[in-house]
Amino acid sequence: MNFNPADLFKNAQAIKEQAEAMQKQLKDVAITGSAGGNIVKITLNGQFEILDVEIDPIAVDPRDIPMLQNLIIAAHHDAQQKMQNMLKQKLGPALSSMVSNIGGS
Repeated sequence: MNFNPADLFKNAQAIKEQAEAMQKQLKDVAITGSAGGNIVKITLNGQFEILDVEIDPIAVDPRDIPMLQNLIIAAHHDAQQKMQNMLKQKLGPALSSMVSNIGGS
């Protein structure tokens, strides 16, 4: 196998540009997770920042705050899982092609 440092630098620059473009795109991606039959919903962007929290008034019982807290945590977890799965599907092929470019294929 022939190793050319110039090719490695070109590939590294291309990877950096692709990563920057992906980060910009991820800010525009949004996915919503829910808990308690959609009583609590949390929307995340592709950088896992919370964009929105919706709580159905039925979930607001001052006598059962721990239940509401658990629903919020569960909705956030659901949104994270959905985002991770979506990112794997969308970015998986792009990441594998970037990695193969490093090898000089």
